[in-house]
Amino acid sequence: MNKRFGEACDRLHRLGVTANYKGCRYTAYAVALCAEQPDLLMLVTKNLYPEVARQYSTTWQAVERNIRTVIGVAWKRNPVLLGEMAGSLLWTKPCSAQFLAIVSEDLRRGRAG
Repeated sequence: MNKRFGEACDRLHRLGVTANYKGCRYTAYAVALCAEQPDLLMLVTKNLYPEVARQYSTTWQAVERNIRTVIGVAWKRNPVLLGEMAGSLLWTKPCSAQFLAIVSEDLRRGRAG
């Protein structure tokens, strides 16, 4: 998990999300979990957010809010790379589940650079 977490952090950093955002850690952990257990993407609010909240001793609502912030930052700073990760041009900012799916799939594929 530590390796996947680090790789998720790298991807978020390339998207323009820096470590000063609390949601950066939450999102990296969520991405790493989804890369290992893709079924978590089916019930993000019910299963994924509470698991991330337990890891960081916070609420699932705080996790959700901070991940949404991270998505907004990534969309504003590097939508082209996000589209490349998705494999197609994105016309609108992805929702949380879509963003997590895009980045976790990119992580599973092991795409570098």
